[in-house]
Amino acid sequence: MAIQLMQNNTAQHMSFIAPAKLNLFLHINGRRPDGYHELETLFVFLDYGDILNFEVTDSKKITLVDEVCDVKPEDNLIIKAALALQKATGCTFGANISLEKVLPMGGGVGGGSSDAATTLLILNLLWQTNLSLEQLCEIGIKLGADVPVFINGVAAIAQGIGEKLKPIDLEEKWYLVVHPNVHISTAKIFGHPDLPRNTPKLKDDWKQSKISNDCEELVKKYYPEVDQTLQWLLKYAPSKMTGTGACCFASFETQAQAQSVLEALPNCWQGFIAKSAMVSPLHKQISTEKK
Repeated sequence: MAIQLMQNNTAQHMSFIAPAKLNLFLHINGRRPDGYHELETLFVFLDYGDILNFEVTDSKKITLVDEVCDVKPEDNLIIKAALALQKATGCTFGANISLEKVLPMGGGVGGGSSDAATTLLILNLLWQTNLSLEQLCEIGIKLGADVPVFINGVAAIAQGIGEKLKPIDLEEKWYLVVHPNVHISTAKIFGHPDLPRNTPKLKDDWKQSKISNDCEELVKKYYPEVDQTLQWLLKYAPSKMTGTGACCFASFETQAQAQSVLEALPNCWQGFIAKSAMVSPLHKQISTEKK
């Protein structure tokens, strides 16, 4: 199916992935006067995520057909992203958007940010607003620090508040991601007085440096389920927490290795396996469907 742009007032129905991400490390270098944090983190994508369905309409109205539980429509990043694109471009088209939610909320795998980025990228195409990736990132950073990396679509080390991206190429691996069924507020963790905020910026090759997730110890203190998950995964491979949690992960060389550990997962937790991707699965999908 090739991408069809809005023509002759005909609505287009399109489905696109909003992929997950993992933070392979997350350092907090300081806090700015405006309250934002200076970060240094390594993002990789996973070939797994939410699915967004788009129907372009003549009306300027933005409708989210499937509302997300416990999130008011006016607070939903999908709607915010669509409205922000309309405002920035003066577009008079609208959209009906439905969401097949797969990624856990408050899980640290970028679900909300990825949904917002997918909305910006796809409506920019379908509405023919023709903004560059840089211009979309300027809109996206106001929605969330993780949105620009999803818009750019390449694995990267992010600095600043998430807007400074340095592409990076890594060997792709299979990841087992485990969600211990707790919801963690990013704002709560970043606002906590005990959060470390003075990790020096990396000067040399990050592979030769001591890396960690500066949020992990604080999260484990207040959410023992995360600590339990990390300890369980540690029996099979080095374990880490992504973002501000709650998801934890471990990497494996083969899908079979990851699958065998997933099959041993305690029933009280949820998990999935996915291969990492240096180019966003969404960008691959867009490139394929443009042909």
